[in-house]
This record gives sequence, C-alpha cells and structure tokens, in this order.
Amino acid sequence: MEAHHIYKSPKTLLNKGTGFLSGYTHSLNPYTGCTFGCSYCYVRQMPVSTFRKEAWGTWVDIKKQAAELLRKELRRAKSKGKVTIFMSSSTDPYQPVEYKEEVTRSLLEVMVEDSPDFLFVQTRSPLVRRDIDLLLLLEDRVRVSMTVETDREDIRKHFTPDAPPIQARFKTLQLLKEAGIPAQATIAPMLPSSNHFADKLLPLVNRICIDDYFMGDGSGGRRTRSLNMGALYEPLGLEDWYHPAAYKAIYEQFRNVFPEEQLYVSREGFEP
Repeated sequence: MEAHHIYKSPKTLLNKGTGFLSGYTHSLNPYTGCTFGCSYCYVRQMPVSTFRKEAWGTWVDIKKQAAELLRKELRRAKSKGKVTIFMSSSTDPYQPVEYKEEVTRSLLEVMVEDSPDFLFVQTRSPLVRRDIDLLLLLEDRVRVSMTVETDREDIRKHFTPDAPPIQARFKTLQLLKEAGIPAQATIAPMLPSSNHFADKLLPLVNRICIDDYFMGDGSGGRRTRSLNMGALYEPLGLEDWYHPAAYKAIYEQFRNVFPEEQLYVSREGFEP
C-alpha cells in the first residue's frame, strides 16, 4: 500500500519527555505517522492519529528543515542543563520514507556535532545500519534499541505484515555489535515466539528489554484493549500469550540464557 507523504514545517522538534519517557529530558520524532502500521501500535489511539481522516499506517508527514531547527533547539536545551533524547516515541525514525528523505540521518549529523548527554534510538528497521558511521561518533552516549517482538517470521507477518523481516533485524544487531555500538534487543510487545528465542539473541546483544502491552502502552493495557488485540491471537489458538502473566515465561527463558543484570523489564529497559 503506497503511503502518502506530506511535507510539513514544524515550529519545534524537541518535545519534553513525559509519562513513560519521563527519564528523558526530550523526545524527538523526525516524522509524524509511521507506515509500518503495526497492529498493536498504541499511537493509533493518540490524538495525532485519531484527528486524521486517513488510517494509521497510510500517511506520514516529513519534517522539513529539521536539522536547522534541531541545531537551534539543542543548543538552547544544552545551555539549560543535561539533555537526554529518546528518538522516537511515536514514529519509527528508520521507516521506509527515511531511505529517500534522510531526515533522521540529518538529525544524527547535528547530534554528532553538538552531542546530547545521551541518545536512545528506538527502531525496528534494519536501515539503522546505514548510519553506523555517525552512531560510532557518539561513542557511549548512544544506545540503539532494536525491536524484535518474536523470532518467528510467521508471527511477525500475522501481526505486523508491513514491518521488516525478523532475520534482517538479527543481522542488524550483529552489525551493530561488530561495529561496537551499544545496542539492545527490545522484545516489545512480546509476541508468541519459539523456545530458542533467547539462544538466537545471545551472540548478538548483551542487553535485553522485555515489555508487553499491559506494562508498555502507558495506560496499563487500556489503549491496547481498545484495539481488540485478543482477536489477532484467537485464529492462531495462541490466546494464552495475550495475558499479563505471559511475559514471566519469556523472562524465565531468557534468565536461563542471559545473566540477570542484562535483563530489563518494561520501563527500566528504556531509561537513559
């Protein structure tokens, strides 16, 4: 499905970190909207989405002159104190439009010149590998969080048909590791997976964050319930996975493979 793109000139780029992201001084979204259109995305329930006439996943706004704007705002924010940035809270900074537009890359270039104290990059896209050159220059002031909700491609296709293949995300984690860029695998929201999930991630990362709908949508699962997620599990006979206790089984699987200090649950895994 071809998304349609609109160019916008925003007044601001850095937003105050609030709620789930209150550990950060700011969040930074290079785009509004996201064409990965994941079935469980809580942003569907937010005003940015509900005020639009078009369905979530079919549109994206591209922020023009974003680098110039960030350069000014970052300088101002840094003059007031510590700056920690979460990129991005309501869009994927490496969604398909980024191949051509390179807004995210332009923002990274600004942050390499004038670094925040910490930058957290949240994505499910292998495209982040393109920017390894810039991420390296941020050294230990950056962490890339790669969403890998499952190790099963059939499950990925069922829940997020427009998101990148799981194997490509594993490969990207491997490349980040080889480059020496701090990274974590974020199993969020945790989807049905195989018994070998933890073993597959062990050679790729030394930091795992496990989250589910009930902890991670900022409303105790309420936003997700209104999306009727349960209905996606029923045809697969996997309703047991859609339960607040399901993450404990996954946590146990990972605890048998990873040292406990490398495992984070929900919010703590996203903190700076």
